[in-house]
Amino acid sequence: MNRNTAQIDSLSYTHRQLTTWSIPLRLVAVMALILGLGYPLLISALGSWLMPHQATGSLIEDREGRVVGSVLVGQRFIDHAYFIGRPTAAEYDAFEVSGSNLGPGNPELRERAQAYAVAIAARDGVALGEIPVELLAASGSGIDPHITPEGAAIQVARVAQARGLSEVQVMSLIEAAIEQRGRLGQPAVNVLRLNLALDELTGPPNS
Repeated sequence: MNRNTAQIDSLSYTHRQLTTWSIPLRLVAVMALILGLGYPLLISALGSWLMPHQATGSLIEDREGRVVGSVLVGQRFIDHAYFIGRPTAAEYDAFEVSGSNLGPGNPELRERAQAYAVAIAARDGVALGEIPVELLAASGSGIDPHITPEGAAIQVARVAQARGLSEVQVMSLIEAAIEQRGRLGQPAVNVLRLNLALDELTGPPNS
């Protein structure tokens, strides 16, 4: 084999190697564009078109068109003129979702639940045994926006008095706000929506 032939064979081998590597590299580049850019853009566009409310965070506006929250994220209410949601281990921060991580046999959890019960009983004028469990325990996410209709019902007298409404009027708002959470879920009330309905009826407190 002469020198020219060896050089040609070497160049041919190098070309074959480059060709062998270029095929998977091009495939990776194409798939990265399709799956990393094209697919997310397509799904985002479809989501915005088919479900615009959900795609933008399921935001809720007040009667003046201002965004006041999301239907998916609970908020802290402390004014007696509002319904109050579940305890939270995340301070209702959507970026810090977490539960208390305390087991049912943990003494700290029992003490915390007892403290919640005493405070609720005093605030709403109900017996300890009437308080639904969701008002005594934080949700797994710490941002649950719902309570049960029973959890709302024990707050009716306080809210009605603070708003200057009859208890029948307030109960009718609760009944109108009841929603079914999933096909097999329990009836629930979104606290933010319920409080906005109150503001629609009487205006915000101290306004």
